[in-house]
Order: sequence, then structure tokens, then C-alpha cells
Amino acid sequence: MSNTISFDPKKDQAIFDNLIKYAIAPRPICFASTIDKKGQVNLSPFSYFNLMSHQPPICVFSPLRRMRDGSTKHTLENILEVDEVVINIVNYDLVQQQSLASTEYAEGINEFEKAGLTPIPSVYIAPPRVAESPIQLECRVQQVIPLSELPGAGNLVLAEVLAMHVQAHLLDDKNNIQQHELDLVARLGGDWYCRVTQDNLFLVPKPLRNLGIGVDNLPEAVRLSKVLTGNHLGLLANVETIPTIDDTLEIDAAYTDIQTAHLHAAQLLDQGSLQKAWQILLRTL
Repeated sequence: MSNTISFDPKKDQAIFDNLIKYAIAPRPICFASTIDKKGQVNLSPFSYFNLMSHQPPICVFSPLRRMRDGSTKHTLENILEVDEVVINIVNYDLVQQQSLASTEYAEGINEFEKAGLTPIPSVYIAPPRVAESPIQLECRVQQVIPLSELPGAGNLVLAEVLAMHVQAHLLDDKNNIQQHELDLVARLGGDWYCRVTQDNLFLVPKPLRNLGIGVDNLPEAVRLSKVLTGNHLGLLANVETIPTIDDTLEIDAAYTDIQTAHLHAAQLLDQGSLQKAWQILLRTL
């Protein structure tokens, strides 16, 4: 194991506050559109945001107190006056506009106009949706949980989804979203972002579909391999039983040593060929 350097969030606050944003990433980004009791609209992006429940469907995002003085932001103040919010998902086409909208404009300034975005009426609530957003969630705020009154403290907004609006071109005939078509972006540390494209998408079989034997039940020669990584072992262990040798399955080559066999098995696993990888490994046991 490599050496680590430890940081205390109280003693090393400035360093910790910076590093934690790199460590807990990528974070999905949303535009929260809110309205105050005078009818003034606010639009602000949040990367402290995620889905937390299905029944009921609950999203959580967190407007932080300002670091300079601990004061609260317009989004939080609006929600406390009008308990409604539209959570608009941010994709690559919106990433520069969401950055612009993060500017702390004065109260009463419409971030829709500043960011060049189009407000459209919601169906069930007062705050408008962002027309350009690929997915818009109309929500009613169930609870706001302040974490402290210190500068930088979060306020957890628990928002129940009343309706979801999806741009039609993203849906197939079975109402499934093609993940790569959504073209999502996510927040990292500093000025860094990442983009979810087809090239960096991959599938991971869900272990709930079967009861995997677990890494502890892999043959010792496989479990202690100097070639196979933890990811490889996780794939191999996600089977209900260790396979048996299948003489009908053609193997590309005969192996004179275990390391060469393991290297080929690793390549097959990286390509998604679990069955063939197991057949190679079985012939080395």
C-alpha cells in the first residue's frame, strides 16, 4: 500500500476544502430554478446534488453559506419563501452557461437572461423550467436541513419530484434513454469538469442478478495472481458457481506458464469475455 498524507478538516481547513472537491467526484450538476413571494426568479447551478430515493422520488441539493461571511444565497431564501423548485439537469451543451450563471448577481437580477437561457412554464409549480435542459424535474420542497451557521455550511434541500420532463429525442420507443445521447457533464476539483461520452461508458454486471461466489472463494492461484487486478477478480467472482472445463469451447493457444495465461485472461476480461477467461484459467489449475 502507498503512503498517505492525512488532513484534518478543522486544522487544515483551506487545504481540506480544496482537496475534498477533487476526491468526491464526479458530481452531477443541476440548475435549480426558484421564485420568491414577489415573483422574482432565480437560477443557480449546484454540483452538491443527487437522487436519494425512489418512492417517493427525492432529490437533494445543498446551497452552501457564503465562505466570506456565512450569509445565505438567493436559492435558499427563495425556497424558504416558496417551497418549490425545478431541478434542471445540466449537459455538455449547457456547461458554459451554467458556469456563467454561478456568478453572484445582485438580488432581482434574472440569471435566465444573464446566461441566455429560456424560461418555460412548469405544469404543477410556480418556478419556470429551463427549456434547453434535457431533463427537468418539477419538485416540491419537503424539508430544508441546515447543517450549521458557519461559513461554507450546507443546507440540505429535500425535494420531491412531482413530474419529470424529458426531451423527446432522448427517448426510444420503450421510453429508455440512450445514455450517451444525454451527454452529461460532471464537476470535479478546481476548474475541472468531465463529460460522459460513448467512448468512456462501460457496463458493470449487477451482482443482484445472481449470488456471486465472492473473491474469497476463487481458486488460490487465481485470487493471488500477480497479473489479475481487483477489477478482474471482481468479474471472475460474480458467478454463481466456478465453471467446469468446456472442451467444446475453442481456446486460442496453449500456455506454457501461468503468467502468460493470466495475461491473456486479463485481456479477455477487459473485452467482456468472462466465459473464455474462465476457460483459460481453469486449464492452469
